[in-house]
Amino acid sequence: MSLITGCPEIESEDTFYEKADDYWKNIPSTLDGMLGGYSKISGIDIQGSKIFLKSFLKGPKAKTKNTRALDCGAGIGRVSKNLLLPLFKTVDLVELNPNFVKDAENYLGTLAQRIGHFFCSGLQNFEFQEKYDVIWIQWVTGHLTDEHFVSFLERCKSALNENGIIVIKDNNTMMGCEHDTVDSSVTRNSDEYHSIYAKSGLRILRDEEQKNFPSELYKITMTALGV
Repeated sequence: MSLITGCPEIESEDTFYEKADDYWKNIPSTLDGMLGGYSKISGIDIQGSKIFLKSFLKGPKAKTKNTRALDCGAGIGRVSKNLLLPLFKTVDLVELNPNFVKDAENYLGTLAQRIGHFFCSGLQNFEFQEKYDVIWIQWVTGHLTDEHFVSFLERCKSALNENGIIVIKDNNTMMGCEHDTVDSSVTRNSDEYHSIYAKSGLRILRDEEQKNFPSELYKITMTALGV
């Protein structure tokens, strides 16, 4: 059985994670670094995310509270600064690269006062210390093996407050799985995502495609998951 469905060439878990760690250690703590040279899409990305997330936080049918959120694979805190901190009282960040964690406080400026924890950890090893209304996971699941993806979501599920949600925003292939050997990540298709969500015991509450991104980029979906 392969570590990642559709990518049988990935045979060593240690190598898969070590290569990714090495790649990100050489990336600058800038918006361009976080977005692979596409810093121009940050505003469009945040706008799409905000509309999607607000549908769970505001309005007569909204049940999700805005007490605490977790930003997973946070980098220097781009999503925290522009999306989560304007909506939540407290935000925690979890990021593997210690340089990004160190630089996040400067990037966040005065908003860093409302960061509860700066966790330095890979998601495959992350152990939750708090409960959350929203766990936001963007452009990072491709760095997890299938088994670790499922187990991380199971831990996320246990760390949700009542009516809390998990949001995964990530690239999708049209079919199959694509392996990026440069940053040691994979891009899954929707069937594989849905299989992993089902294995973790989560149900899809809402699934939408991000609009107005450059045509050369992957299709990007936002998926809200609940218990």
